[in-house]
Amino acid sequence: MNNKPIIALDFPGEKEVFEFLNHFDEPLFVKIGMELYMQEGPDIVKKVKDQGHNIFLDLKLHDIPNTVKSAMKGLARLGVDLVNVHAAGGRAMMEGALEGLEAGTAAGKERAALIAVTQLTSTTEQQMQEEQKIILSLQQSVLHYAQVTKQAGLNGVVCSVHEARAIREACGEDFLRVTPGIRMLGGQAHDQKRIATPDGAKQDGSSLIVVGRAITGAANPVVAYQEVCQLWEEK
Repeated sequence: MNNKPIIALDFPGEKEVFEFLNHFDEPLFVKIGMELYMQEGPDIVKKVKDQGHNIFLDLKLHDIPNTVKSAMKGLARLGVDLVNVHAAGGRAMMEGALEGLEAGTAAGKERAALIAVTQLTSTTEQQMQEEQKIILSLQQSVLHYAQVTKQAGLNGVVCSVHEARAIREACGEDFLRVTPGIRMLGGQAHDQKRIATPDGAKQDGSSLIVVGRAITGAANPVVAYQEVCQLWEEK
């Protein structure tokens, strides 16, 4: 799996997706989330994959272990590169997801990497403590979820940049830290609370970054993508 910036295809439908993708003459790493998947179904995954792009299928499965196992077995057949669940579903659910993913992957094919969402990047510490009744700091909660995720055998987590370094130290360099909430300097935060720039994410220990409107909403998406890549690739 490459480490290009992942572009979030947060569009309402197929037409907008391919209008955007047609700006590019190279394979990309893109994210298909719930909004697009619920409108277009698995066909959109196949059509994007047929253009040669890597896909992070961001559906954040969270249910009883057997249901998630069965669902993941079906998703494995789509041939995506990265999928996720919610760590809050627990270790048994995450282990079931991994079993389903392995069972559904065709013989001779590499299974998708499986990661777990710790706390959404739209979540604040106050909200977590008041609404989830987790009486820890946000970083402690995220780190705990990351450790349980590793125990379950998954490949990594979704977290904010602000927890990436601690997770790397606790779980190792090979344990993925996929960080959304990436904005260019001076860009709007929108609905994200815990955000960072591409170069800041690299310095703070992210393995992969997810970038949305900074690219998809740009007047020239190709130039915006190149700027993100340049910052992300800087040492």
